[in-house]
Amino acid sequence: MQNSEIQRITNWLIDGARSSGTPSEMIAEVCEHLVAAGLPLSRFGIFIRTLHPEIFGRNFIWRQGEKVEIGTVDFDILDTPEFARSPLRIVFEEGLEVRGRMDDPDSRRFPFLDDMRAEGVTDYLAMPMHYLDGSIHATSWVTRHPGGFSDDDIAAIRSIVTPLARVSEIISLRRTAEMLLDTYVGNRAGARILGGQIRRGHNDTMQAAIWLSDLRGFTALSDRLPAETVVEILNNYFDCQVTAIRGHGGEVLKFMGDGLLAVFPIDEYVGDATHVCARVLEAARESRASVEALAHPVGDVVERFRFGVALHVGNILYGNIGGGNRLDFTCIGPAVNLAARLEKIAGRLGRTVVVSEVFANACRHDWRELGEFPIAGFSKAQRVYGLAEETPVVMA
Repeated sequence: MQNSEIQRITNWLIDGARSSGTPSEMIAEVCEHLVAAGLPLSRFGIFIRTLHPEIFGRNFIWRQGEKVEIGTVDFDILDTPEFARSPLRIVFEEGLEVRGRMDDPDSRRFPFLDDMRAEGVTDYLAMPMHYLDGSIHATSWVTRHPGGFSDDDIAAIRSIVTPLARVSEIISLRRTAEMLLDTYVGNRAGARILGGQIRRGHNDTMQAAIWLSDLRGFTALSDRLPAETVVEILNNYFDCQVTAIRGHGGEVLKFMGDGLLAVFPIDEYVGDATHVCARVLEAARESRASVEALAHPVGDVVERFRFGVALHVGNILYGNIGGGNRLDFTCIGPAVNLAARLEKIAGRLGRTVVVSEVFANACRHDWRELGEFPIAGFSKAQRVYGLAEETPVVMA
């Protein structure tokens, strides 16, 4: 082993690995330099636990001569027999090093190593990475070298793990911030917040198609069902919309009880209002089909659901609004207010989808004019349209 090269890699990590543009590039550079320094490394893995409602962790796998593979695992892995008998479980739960020399009968206790043994691996080492917040993450080091890792090899690996932990923690914190912002405020808003738009009054005006929806009969539903059941129903109901909204280029800004506010930005320079509104309508129709197919058994009864969505196009003020040190990244403006009023009209008319005249003009479709309606707060009555294919259902 070239100790001077190991020290150079360590110093590079301590300095933040700034020559690498991505985590994958950083991992590849570390591994390639370690091999050049004499470490007989054929495979390296780093496993980072994440703060995410659905994802347990991310993994980066380097193999000599190949690109770094990136993957994610969900929380279901914790209940699998494979994880229960994995060396990484010991690392995560106990913070201990685990070594599996293939010529050691004790390594047979880890079925995971059987596949590696078949690939000619001679030694496996799993090491914990301790973050400053007390959390434990993991690395794995694999060699095909006859005799496995030497004592000097293991000492070099240990010297690398601590500075590697510092760099990966910084990267993880940044990614965690991005994921949490994406989860709670949406990806467009999250990018702006991380970009420095964090002061009250940082607002932009943009043109967008606006989506405002709610679940029909939610008040009665909440009154007769347990709160836990209502939450489960709401989550399934919102899944029916969020998947369609995001799949067609929209961003969910807010959940308000059973209500959902989303926007589909329109590029004013490209002039793509027609294209955007067509995607919004397709998302609405997909959501309608998903909600109609949604069934939730409660005792001997199967609950079925309907919802209403109002679609409009207009300029919105998009940015930080709030008081004191509590801000919300959201959108306001007359266009949003009109969408909210239209959604109430949809309920009165027993319609799933209603749109404003502006939206109907932007999105060529077989619309049915539903009439002009006075709108509270607006000086002029608004002409409202619905889908010609839709049969109104007025709920009791």
